[in-house]
Amino acid sequence: MIKWVDMQELISEEIKNIISSYNSQDKLFFKNNIIDLNKNNFIGINPDNSKSVTFIDGGQAEIINSGNFSLNFIKIAAVKFKDNKKEGFIKNEFYLLTYAKNHNNDLYYYSKIFTLNNNQKLIQENLLTISSNDKTIKEGINRAPIQKVTNMARRFAELNLAKQLSQQNYSDHILLDGTLEPSFNGEEEIIQSLPKNISSLAKSSSLFTEDGGNPNNIFSKIGPEEIWYYHITNNISFVKLHNKSKHVFRFEGNNEILKYLISQSQDPIFLGYPYGLIFVDRMARVTNQEKDSLRMSFLLNKKNKEIAEHLNSNNAHDILDNIF
Repeated sequence: MIKWVDMQELISEEIKNIISSYNSQDKLFFKNNIIDLNKNNFIGINPDNSKSVTFIDGGQAEIINSGNFSLNFIKIAAVKFKDNKKEGFIKNEFYLLTYAKNHNNDLYYYSKIFTLNNNQKLIQENLLTISSNDKTIKEGINRAPIQKVTNMARRFAELNLAKQLSQQNYSDHILLDGTLEPSFNGEEEIIQSLPKNISSLAKSSSLFTEDGGNPNNIFSKIGPEEIWYYHITNNISFVKLHNKSKHVFRFEGNNEILKYLISQSQDPIFLGYPYGLIFVDRMARVTNQEKDSLRMSFLLNKKNKEIAEHLNSNNAHDILDNIF
């Protein structure tokens, strides 16, 4: 029998062989096109603190689930910075109840939104009505799990909050965590309506090089040590926001915002990543403690006894999980 310590060495060697096989002069595979990566195409960025930037992110947690319905708590946060000083904070919290129902011999998901603290609805429920067989949410050949609608709701809420704040001239620039590529049915229409001062920055990238490598690693190898961005398409670039950072991020939107992110990207906790996105991620995150508190408060309410009994008849997996 091979011991785990010996197995680790075998796995490590295999991973090292995979990494070393990638060509540092590789080409980027993007939307079925092959793009040459050229050392001369890196563009330097000069820092500027004269404009405000608002950072937006969201968090979520499932409170109860019974297969055919799911109750989730969603939190969308926005924080405004100018000259590295926090100038404003907005939080929109709501509950999302999603349930399954037959429609024309197909299983559809329907949703209802319950806002908190007199917050306005960031999305309309009808945008979340979707077939469980919709190709944008299903998993392989299987119907999409009901929790997929929660991801849709959170994403649509983030985009719509950014759009509202831009239309209100709340901030000079707005930066979302993630990308501006549509993933869900109905998302493309929202993205196309976004004002030009809304951009996004993704911590990770699903793009590949022609050789199968990670473009972030390739850019780190061939890119200069200075702060830079590398233009891919009209609105997509890769960026390095600190000269000592080992991280390269995918940026989407107006490159004008990049110079206002440099002074934000000095935090040693995540060097090269804007502090505003770190801060808003923390503000939007729903902790396990908060999730458990919301769940217990709901289930221990005497008025919800019938719901608790219904859930107890459907929690066989939870029982098995807690045995060990």
